[in-house]
Amino acid sequence: MDETRRAPEEGRRVGVRDVARAAGVSTQTVSRVLNDHPNIRPETRDRVLRAITSLGYRVNNAARTLGTRTTRTLGVIASDATLYGPAVGIAALEAAIRDAGRWIAAAYADASAEASVREAADRLLAQGVDGLIVLAPHAATLSALTEANPGTPITALHTGPGAVRQEQGAALAISHLVDLGHRRIGRVAGPPEWLEARSREAGMARALREAGIADGPLWSGDWTAASGAALAADIAAHVQAPGGPTAVAAANDQMALGLIAGLRERGLDVPNDVSVVGFDDNPDAAYYRPALTTVGLDLRGEARRAVAEVLGGPAAEAAPPRLVVRASTATPR
Repeated sequence: MDETRRAPEEGRRVGVRDVARAAGVSTQTVSRVLNDHPNIRPETRDRVLRAITSLGYRVNNAARTLGTRTTRTLGVIASDATLYGPAVGIAALEAAIRDAGRWIAAAYADASAEASVREAADRLLAQGVDGLIVLAPHAATLSALTEANPGTPITALHTGPGAVRQEQGAALAISHLVDLGHRRIGRVAGPPEWLEARSREAGMARALREAGIADGPLWSGDWTAASGAALAADIAAHVQAPGGPTAVAAANDQMALGLIAGLRERGLDVPNDVSVVGFDDNPDAAYYRPALTTVGLDLRGEARRAVAEVLGGPAAEAAPPRLVVRASTATPR
């Protein structure tokens, strides 16, 4: 092996000089590649990246911060990762941050507790993250977080354009029921303090107004299938009452799943007695019985938008929400 390109001694941490020797470039060139400097020839960049991969080089963010004032790391504050929406949102953000050439540092918090969210933010900011993205936040905790850290770029996955698409998706669900001929439509909203729940409820209410349909009964769950099932007795009573709803729109698929199971236990058939539509298009929705009509969002696109917003780069657009029609909705009997 060429002496200038020899591998580092076994057991020794790989450094920038090792990468430079392996790639046949200067340490300054390696540093420029690591910091996305624009004036690097593509073939040189590729050679350095191959050397980084082959040697197993790991960036020392602490040292890097001293020289560049940036860790090239974004912080993500997440909560309720056991639910489908937040779990998929975390995965989408991780991919978007990686595609942007950054690293991710995550902290979990109780989104309903301002102190918990502040503590999570403090932990991430102590690591020198360059910005924060909050996933599935409560309205109060997000505003408190922004006010407490005025110099830090902060955004949420489902605010701004993301909130608009949440509203659009919820409106799609209601419009689908209206197109089927339903005029008495109930709704199961998410927890009212969640920004996502507010956006989805606003979209449903707007679609009803635009269709000239009076508000039907409104229930609220906590996003879980258990909460949907717990509401089933009251919803079944409304459905069976004269003039009761012929369709129910749930703010997420998990609540819709629980509701369908609870209605079945009470002798009601979906969709023959009442149609049910969900929101999220989780991977299991097609395998519910009946298969669930729902609305899907481009979460990967929303994640790219949030990352671009925090980094101050070119705006990224997500695809519009899509309606996925399955067997849980039909014309009213």
